[in-house]
Amino acid sequence: MKRAAWPAVIALCAAAALLLSACMSGGKGKVTIGEVTRSIFYAPQYVALSQGFFAEEGLNVELTTTAGGDKTMTALLSGAIDIGLVGSETSIYVHQQGSNDPVTNFAQVTQTDGTFLFSRKPIANFQWSMLKGTTFLGQRKGGMPQMAGEFALKKKGIDPHKDLNLIQNVEFANIPAAFASGTGDFVQLFEPQAAIFEKEGRGYVVASFGVESGRLPYTVYMAKKSYIEKNKETIQKFTNAIYKAQKWVAEKSPDEIAEALMPFFADTDKEIVTTVVKRYKDQGSFAEDPIVDEEEWNNLQDVMQEAGELKQRASHQDLVDNSFAQKAIEKLGGK
Repeated sequence: MKRAAWPAVIALCAAAALLLSACMSGGKGKVTIGEVTRSIFYAPQYVALSQGFFAEEGLNVELTTTAGGDKTMTALLSGAIDIGLVGSETSIYVHQQGSNDPVTNFAQVTQTDGTFLFSRKPIANFQWSMLKGTTFLGQRKGGMPQMAGEFALKKKGIDPHKDLNLIQNVEFANIPAAFASGTGDFVQLFEPQAAIFEKEGRGYVVASFGVESGRLPYTVYMAKKSYIEKNKETIQKFTNAIYKAQKWVAEKSPDEIAEALMPFFADTDKEIVTTVVKRYKDQGSFAEDPIVDEEEWNNLQDVMQEAGELKQRASHQDLVDNSFAQKAIEKLGGK
């Protein structure tokens, strides 16, 4: 969501919270998660569900897909969901508007960008300089994928707005179709679309924006500070379950992980799911513990600042609470 739109979201949520507060925490052990999208990128979450790790902690978790960072944050601020799984930048946008009930990041799930550079033609020895002068189908302006993509390009000496014919006016959901119909020499794609297109012979993954943009708190569980203070035991149990799932994902093979994910991706070929899991696992996209690292937090803000989307830097200690992650690690073993 563009920064200018966040005041409207906050105003809407302030009114809605009065109406929806009675719906919060609807039952002992009941937790409602709003995920920003349904994605193999969030493998530990689905493992926690399919392998019974939430149930082991005595939690009844209801998962809903809230389809977009703005919608996820609206649902979280209004009390329609208890916990959001969304990019950390959304909590910073809300903080910039002066929220009196900060959205707090408490458990990290992914630690890199999740997009890949996809070429229409095979390239034996890809160099980033080969992008200069080409038509590049990018992501939405102001969104984290585009910010991370531009950050990576600039690190490689490419000004995306001068060195490329950059296309950013295609809706997120229509980007794959636009590329398939002939738009662009290169495209920035999420999985599993990149793996599907490779299998269909439409092109080739030649590089990873996740690798090039560095470690980030890319997707994190967050909740309103007031909710966390009132439900500390629930948040701890939730974090314990996520850490169990992270350890499980770190130990298992891509094929075993794919099998655990299939109930949530019934319409996706298992071979594709396995390919995507392996790709993310190999590049270290899945966080191995729930800690929201301060260095990664600062790198996220560097990316936002470079993109012109950061009004003021947000302190790690103001918007991150690692106490639940640390207790989970102490209890279950780890670093």
